[in-house]
Amino acid sequence: MVGQTQEGENVVSAVNGTARARDGILAKVRAAVGEHSAVRDAEYRAIPRDYRREGQGSKDEKLNLLARRLHDYDALVYPCARQDIAATVAAAMAARGKTSLLRPEHLPQEWLPSSGNFPPVDGLAYAEIDKGEGVITGCVAAIAFTGTIILQHGIRDGRRALSLIPDYHLCVVFAEQVVETVPEGFERLRGLELLPLTTVSGPSATADIEMSRVKGVHGPRFLDVILVS
Repeated sequence: MVGQTQEGENVVSAVNGTARARDGILAKVRAAVGEHSAVRDAEYRAIPRDYRREGQGSKDEKLNLLARRLHDYDALVYPCARQDIAATVAAAMAARGKTSLLRPEHLPQEWLPSSGNFPPVDGLAYAEIDKGEGVITGCVAAIAFTGTIILQHGIRDGRRALSLIPDYHLCVVFAEQVVETVPEGFERLRGLELLPLTTVSGPSATADIEMSRVKGVHGPRFLDVILVS
C-alpha cells in the first residue's frame, strides 16, 4: 500500500510539473506578443498582399484545373452529373474491385448504389476501420490550383480516422465547392477555424532523403474523386 501511495504521489507531482511548465511557456508567449489585440489586428491587415487572391477562370476551367492536378497526384477523377452520382460510385468501386465502403452515418443515400455495401463508420474502433475495403465521403471545399480537397469531418466528411486509416478513399466533390486559389480556399473556411480540418492533395505519399517515394504512410494509398458538375 505504501508503494502504491508513493507511486500515485509521483504521478501527481509529474502532472503538476508539466502543468507548471506549460503555464510558464504560455506566460512567456503572452508577454512577448502583448495584449494589444487591436494593434496586432491592424498590423496584420496592413501586411501587403500583392499576390493573386481571386481566381480568374470560368467554372469549367476551375474543374479542369482541379482534375489535372489530381491526375498529377495519381488520383483518378470521374466527372459526372448530379443525377449520376450513384452510378459513378458503382463504376469507381468496380474499377478498384471494391464491393463495400465505409461511410459517415449521414452521407446522402442517393449517392450510394444498391449494388454495394456501405456500413456506417460511427462507433467503429480503429481496428475495425482498418479492416474495411475503403471509405466514401464528401468534402467541404476543394482548391483547383493545388489539387487540394478539404475535409471538415462533419456530416458528410466523417470522423478524421475515416480519411486516414483506410487504404482507399472515394471522395465526392461538387462544382460549387471548388475554388481556384488558396486564398479563396481559406475564405471558404472562414468560421471553421476551430474545427478539425484535413487537407488532401492526392493519395498519401512521402519521400525520404534518398527520394524513395512511399505511398500510404499517413493516409490512403489510393484516392478517387467523383467531380459532380
